[in-house]
Amino acid sequence: MYNPLLDKKPYGASVANKATTIVFPLDSSLCVKRVFVVLRQVFGDGGEINGAPLRFELPYQKSENGQDFFVGEFTLTEWGIWKYRFEGEFENGDLAFFGRALDGTAVRGDWLPEWQLTVTKCDYKTPNWAKHGVTYQIFADRFCKVGDKPFLKRGRLHTDWYERPDIAREGVDYRADDFFGGNANGIISKLDYLKDLGVSLIYLSPIFESCSNHRYDTGDYLKIDSLFASEEEFANLVKEADARGIKIMLDGVFNHTGADSRYFNREGTYDTIGAYQSKNSPYYEWYYFTHYPDEYACWWGSTVVPTVNKNAQGFCDLILGDGGVIDKWTKLGVKGWRLDVVDELPIDFTTKLCRRIKKEGEDVLIVGEVWEDASTKIAYSEWRPYFMGEQLDSVMNYPFKEAVLAYTLSGNKDEFVAQVTSVLENYPKESLDVLMNLIDSHDTARALTMLSGVKPPFSKADRANFWLNSEQYALAKRRLKFASTLQYVLPGVPCVFYGDEAGVQGYEDPLNRVTYPWGREDEELLSHYRALGAFREKYADYLTGETHFVNDGDALIIERECEKGKLRLVCNNLTACVFVNDERVLEINA
Repeated sequence: MYNPLLDKKPYGASVANKATTIVFPLDSSLCVKRVFVVLRQVFGDGGEINGAPLRFELPYQKSENGQDFFVGEFTLTEWGIWKYRFEGEFENGDLAFFGRALDGTAVRGDWLPEWQLTVTKCDYKTPNWAKHGVTYQIFADRFCKVGDKPFLKRGRLHTDWYERPDIAREGVDYRADDFFGGNANGIISKLDYLKDLGVSLIYLSPIFESCSNHRYDTGDYLKIDSLFASEEEFANLVKEADARGIKIMLDGVFNHTGADSRYFNREGTYDTIGAYQSKNSPYYEWYYFTHYPDEYACWWGSTVVPTVNKNAQGFCDLILGDGGVIDKWTKLGVKGWRLDVVDELPIDFTTKLCRRIKKEGEDVLIVGEVWEDASTKIAYSEWRPYFMGEQLDSVMNYPFKEAVLAYTLSGNKDEFVAQVTSVLENYPKESLDVLMNLIDSHDTARALTMLSGVKPPFSKADRANFWLNSEQYALAKRRLKFASTLQYVLPGVPCVFYGDEAGVQGYEDPLNRVTYPWGREDEELLSHYRALGAFREKYADYLTGETHFVNDGDALIIERECEKGKLRLVCNNLTACVFVNDERVLEINA
């Protein structure tokens, strides 16, 4: 239940060596005479910290509408993650303790949870252009194909665009070696379609040379896969997209390479002496061999993607140096990098990588793949300082994904508010504004399938052949329209996984990576997504404003407020209405 002890939740972050102001309203009937905020640092320079608490008084300011307001400021000299709570002192010296309720409001009691204050190292900014519009994720091999390119790979090229992708047979390794041939010219042919959806950023799955259809096993970082495009064709894609106000973001896979690459060359495909072939290879120091040559460190035990030693000078030169990966492709006009499994990268390498990207322009967007709360992410026993001002602009927002899908399925408003509020409190506003808000991706089941509520079959073969019946599809579509409306209103930028707007369904890889169904789209869903795109464009200023939840019975109410006024989303039982300054501007009767 809402507790009026704290009306304004202390969202956002602070900056080291800059004053932070806190307003703490208390019910006047409590007769509290003095209020203190008590802070302790838990992560900072050097990692986990268990320092002595700091205590600052918040002087009484005024009384209004039955509340006493205590307002004060403090300055923290140490950057990192802090926790804080409040203490109230009565006339007789007794203390009352106040901690954080699940929805971020204050409650009185002992040993309660605390709030988090993220204190950044510097007052950083994220690219303004990235705070508006819609991101559209394209799995490069499966979106659209124009023209035929020579097929020079192992595996096979599908001749029917509408076929299902090959799936792993039980007990047989999945090679990801079936291709549909989606290409850059295909994307160019659909740029007007994407513009009509309100798309402002295309996030491309890896496009560098590779032996697989997903291309997360890079063969050559400095070459575009010939099945996707020539370098000239890719440059033309960047140019044509830019002419329509659409930027391109590439997938940077720097934790590992392919075993079938010019650097490792296990299959002998390349004319180089790879690390697998000789200890005298210039690439030998790039990898971690435990029993040469067949036992080596690799990503999650998959031997087709050997892990790279990010301290190897040759690798650093390739990625970070002049004429290297970041330099070459960013100079070609790329305006964003999504960093694959960024939590697998050493902290110092991530800092150097982000610094190198920003050297090409402060307006180049950096988004990391992080599945949890990125502000307190710990990987390999180390806290990751992603939001301290020297690394990521933002992350893929999987916490919002889980919250949106769960709320759409269950209607549990309190749990939704708790999950979203946690992110709002913990992330700096500049990072909140460019969050990649997804509800599915190439690594998850399709949202439409998940929202059907149907439990997936056990075997891969059964999942491959599973298709929602008409009744299941109709229900899932209603829920998708509702979930996507939330996605488009929450802080951050909505990211549509190609084909969601057309009714694509499917369980996990490779069934979530089917081809876009050109000519077979769900026109009702398409119309819905076009309306959402137009809505975001028209009310862009409101959708980067402050965010508040309003308590009003069973309804979920989210407010976005800016200088122009207030945008309010009211949700109840798969129905959503959006009001701007009390005028109804969007209605979803799912």
